[in-house]
Amino acid sequence: MSYEAFGEPDDSPYEAAIEAGWIDPDDLSKAMSDVMAERDRQENVEGFTADHDDQYDDGQLERAAASYALFDCRRVGHWFINDIWAWSSKWWKPRSHRENLVRAAALLIAAIEKIDRASSTGHSGVKP
Repeated sequence: MSYEAFGEPDDSPYEAAIEAGWIDPDDLSKAMSDVMAERDRQENVEGFTADHDDQYDDGQLERAAASYALFDCRRVGHWFINDIWAWSSKWWKPRSHRENLVRAAALLIAAIEKIDRASSTGHSGVKP
C-alpha cells in the first residue's frame, strides 16, 4: 500500500501512519525509518510529489538513486557520477555515505511508486 493512502493530503504520511497505529516505529530498523523519513522530506519539503515524479520518463529517479548509492565507492570516479546524474549539478548534494544510501533508497521508492501508479492506470510506467 502506498503512503498516499495515509492521512490528510497536508499530513506527513509517515507520521499519519504512526498515529493511526499502522506503523510502529519500534518495529522498524533505524535504516527503514530513516528512508521513510527521507522520502517524506522529498515530498513535503522539496515538493517532489507524485505529480512531479511522474514527469520523468527516462529513468531519472533511478539514475539519481544510482548516483547517490555509488558516490563513495572507490572504483567509481566522480566523472561516472556526472555521466549518470539526471539533473543540473545544482541539485547534486552528496553527504555522508550513509545519508547518500538513505537518499538512494528513498529515490528508488519514488521510482517504484511511479511504476505502481502507472500500472494502476493501465500504463507500464516504463518508456517503450
